[in-house]
Amino acid sequence: MAALLLAAGGGRRLGGRPKALLPHRGRPLVEHAVAVLRAAGCSRIHVVLGAEAATVRARAELPGCVLVDNPRWADGMGSSLRAGLESLAGTGAEAALVSLVDQPGIGPEAVARVLAAYESAGAGKALVAAAYGGERGHPVLFGAEHWAGIAATATGDRGARAYLKAHADEITLVECGDVARPYDIDTEADLAHLE
Repeated sequence: MAALLLAAGGGRRLGGRPKALLPHRGRPLVEHAVAVLRAAGCSRIHVVLGAEAATVRARAELPGCVLVDNPRWADGMGSSLRAGLESLAGTGAEAALVSLVDQPGIGPEAVARVLAAYESAGAGKALVAAAYGGERGHPVLFGAEHWAGIAATATGDRGARAYLKAHADEITLVECGDVARPYDIDTEADLAHLE
């Protein structure tokens, strides 16, 4: 299993401030997101960079991570998801746990629950997602069998939404509302969630 952290966004509604570089607990937000994945047990982490990728590489300490450049990051999250899945080709990974850099309210407990559900779901065929009050959210885990279909439908800012909707009856939902808050850092008002 490999983790994919999508951290390429340019923060259009934040005045063009890349989300990976937003300060959180004294460090760039991307470092926090990687620490959450590690604390949950993820050892292989691919971080997809886009907006100001060179600055993120210079400022963020991401040892042991595979840094993936998405030159088409401005096309939306779908292009970052495709770039991340492509980076896993040939690695032997049987599944990808996808996490978003701009959701600091989702901690290791939620990630660990999704991983535990994967362990019992059957490797390459698994589709697992965290749920909040019964509504599907992140992180999401895709078995390798699904990667081609996801990549084919991941466009704009929708990511895997269309694929997951078409395969809703195959998704194992794992309730995480008691251990995580799934807000996004999208607007100036949302910056209040950062510490």
